[in-house]
Amino acid sequence: MSDSSDNQFSRVVMELFDSASVDVPEIPLVTYIPEGDCIEFVFSGDNYYAERIDGLVTVYYSEANGEIVGSLIKGVRSFLQKVSQTLPSFRITIKDGTTKLEHIFLASLWAKEPNTDDVKTVRAYEKLIAEAENHQAEASLGEACFL
Repeated sequence: MSDSSDNQFSRVVMELFDSASVDVPEIPLVTYIPEGDCIEFVFSGDNYYAERIDGLVTVYYSEANGEIVGSLIKGVRSFLQKVSQTLPSFRITIKDGTTKLEHIFLASLWAKEPNTDDVKTVRAYEKLIAEAENHQAEASLGEACFL
């Protein structure tokens, strides 16, 4: 996806939240969105801006202080399929269609080519893994988990 289609997708997701007649969601928020094949993970109520760090993860940074407050994992189904082919034992981390987010973040790091120069990406993953563990964040993946 290009930056403009990423921004358009983000706007559509936000419009869905804005137009929904529901209470403010509880934090942390973990939502699998089948239409976009993505998982949104938000662990702070801060307003944020988004920055794509790789082909899988977009990180949400607080507008107030620049701290990481969440993420969007895109292309979940294809990522799970690729990881399951290269790391077949990854399948055991999915139980009844649900997986812990830290497993997805770790698998993404394990699947990357080593690049010691990209400290910002590694630090972002470290923070996301820690927050996913801290909040016991899990995603119910439905059809996406059938590999």
